[in-house]
Amino acid sequence: MQQKEQVLPKSPIAAAINYMLNQWQALNRYTTDGDLHIDNNISERTLKLIGMGRTNWLFLGSDNGGQTAAVRFSFTATCKHLRMDTFAYLRDVLSRLPTHPTDRLEELLPHRWQSASHTGSAPNAPAP
Repeated sequence: MQQKEQVLPKSPIAAAINYMLNQWQALNRYTTDGDLHIDNNISERTLKLIGMGRTNWLFLGSDNGGQTAAVRFSFTATCKHLRMDTFAYLRDVLSRLPTHPTDRLEELLPHRWQSASHTGSAPNAPAP
């Protein structure tokens, strides 16, 4: 707050300080949620690969096709980052989705996922 009073109100540094103050709660959320990282370097590295293939994505067919592909790429990249078997993850999660409670979908995200064979909910589910 002291720094804000020492700069010109219309200067670029004042705009940066105002942005920081307006976003203070979001900027500090990682201190109260252990699942969040202080930076997004992992996401940046992953998104770089998608950006490099941008011309290939022009042929996805439609906006909906692009959104569907983005979701798939996100899950695939997350599984790769977590060193998971993407095929086993998707096979298990897609088989559980129809009967899984909607208020507990977070359990099926890659970083929280436990295969059905570990939870005992589906005896024929593949092991991770």
